[in-house]
Amino acid sequence: MLPRLSPLLRTLYSPFPSPVQMARFFSRATSLPRFNPSPTAVISSIHSSSSLFFTSKSNRFLVPWLSKRSTFGKKFHALCGEGDGRRILRQIGGRVWAAQRGYRKVRRRPLPRIKDKELELNVSICIEEELPDDPEILSIAELLRLNVPMAMKLAFDGLKDSAYKTRDKAISDVGGFKSVELSVLLCNDEFIRKLNKEWRDEDHATDVLSMSQHVPELKLPVLMLGDIVISVETAARQAEERGHALIDEIRILLVHGLLHLLGFDHEISEEAEAEMEKEEELLLKSLGWKGKGLIQSAYDAETNMNLQTENLDDRKKEGSLRFYKPKFSYIFCDMDGTLLNSKSQISLTNAKALKEAVSRGMKVVIATGKARPAVISILEMVDLAGKDGIISEFSPGVFLQGLLVYGRQGREIFRSNLDPSVCREACLYSWEHKVPLIAFSNDRCLTLFDHPLVDSLHTIYREPKAEIMPSVEHLLSAADIQKMIFLGTAEGVATSLRPYWSEATGDRANVVQAVPDMLEIVPRGTSKGSGVELLLDHLGVTAKEIMAIGDGENDIEMLELASLGIALSNGSEKTKAVADIIGGSNDEDGVADAIYRYAF
Repeated sequence: MLPRLSPLLRTLYSPFPSPVQMARFFSRATSLPRFNPSPTAVISSIHSSSSLFFTSKSNRFLVPWLSKRSTFGKKFHALCGEGDGRRILRQIGGRVWAAQRGYRKVRRRPLPRIKDKELELNVSICIEEELPDDPEILSIAELLRLNVPMAMKLAFDGLKDSAYKTRDKAISDVGGFKSVELSVLLCNDEFIRKLNKEWRDEDHATDVLSMSQHVPELKLPVLMLGDIVISVETAARQAEERGHALIDEIRILLVHGLLHLLGFDHEISEEAEAEMEKEEELLLKSLGWKGKGLIQSAYDAETNMNLQTENLDDRKKEGSLRFYKPKFSYIFCDMDGTLLNSKSQISLTNAKALKEAVSRGMKVVIATGKARPAVISILEMVDLAGKDGIISEFSPGVFLQGLLVYGRQGREIFRSNLDPSVCREACLYSWEHKVPLIAFSNDRCLTLFDHPLVDSLHTIYREPKAEIMPSVEHLLSAADIQKMIFLGTAEGVATSLRPYWSEATGDRANVVQAVPDMLEIVPRGTSKGSGVELLLDHLGVTAKEIMAIGDGENDIEMLELASLGIALSNGSEKTKAVADIIGGSNDEDGVADAIYRYAF
């Protein structure tokens, strides 16, 4: 694994971060080996000290970085594209100032003494803290240690006899400097979007940004070339659209950013655009790198007129979670009215979001009024059940409104049974009034007579098929009962069943509702929230580590307990009133939206 070394960076919120606040690092910084001359790159006159840096955790994104001087004027370029190849190419005028800052000394391997004068290239490849340790990104960072100095050398060689009319010649011959410093930062869309908002007053992500640190008037012996910021998240989308690998796209963005720092600017005129496009293609070809220049790629890409609107949204895109670290360890998610739509089905979009969250290290726990077999049956349809899914007979979960809780390896850690006197009264009421009733006993469902609504609990809600008992006495003696559900219409439940049973149960039981056309009778003093709390204690997880998503009144305690409680917009008013956030509806993939927007 590559080391993470944190330079002391200037944050935007905390102007004087301490080393303890800023640093999470390992002490290794190696110099880049010198290259042998090749037909495409002759690097005999330059040596490079190339290091990998990884910015440390902070409550704000960090910019600018890696300058070892105190205060420099900066010019910011917004370079090509907002993810779809559209030609949004802009130079931002004005100056951006960096406050004074200190840096850790980096131990480097001593370079061999060279008799002739050499130009030292100091290249820092940085990975923003919020990017996870993705193997592909770490591999690309290592490659850039070699690639960036090569690109710099060839770009410098092109400056000596440059005939370009539009290039800013503030940097004309690097031979007059003792060394050149450049940093390249790999980040995600959220980070680069914040940079755009702060420095350019544009609230969207771009693929690459360039910040110049060169001030000719200071006559320094060191060429502070500047910083190139690349969003690997946008680069990955563009690579897929353009049919090449991520490393190829990042190299294209690198070349584009480097040329901006050397004075090329395609925004000032058509001639300047043509000159920069030509130099991009020449440099890529000379380096033997794949792909067209970014300007030509922007011309070739299909325009997506909706992209900027999407970029204004906080929601991350499907497939992009690999570029973010989870904010929580666990997601506790309800089923009916939340993960399931109004047809009691889980959408492919919700399923993909859950799979992506799990693949990024988050654990998903189901907390539902359903029995465990029902949940397994539903999630099997979208490959989310079993060993590699989010539910199985060997996974933790909260079922039957917290009356059955399973812990590690799926072992039962809590069970609560309904008062037998309440069970008897409910059965007699069902039999006398012919109101369908289901008694839940562990993984079984029991009833007194057949009814279409009883069948629907199995065919639609996937609960275990109800066993018809010949009498009330047979049902009561068959097994311990955890809860009972009366089935009816939404109106009938609201106007008749709920008022009656709220009074009839007294202090012996509680009545709750997960869906409008069902009334549940559960043991007093128990709830889904208490089941979740019990499971957290069992797992050794704090409430601060969880995000919860629900919709019904039975989810209120769970949402209040979680660090972030999200109620879907189709939920009850009482539930939405206690939630931290109101998300989309269950028919609009509300769970997926919550994961992409808030979990990472």
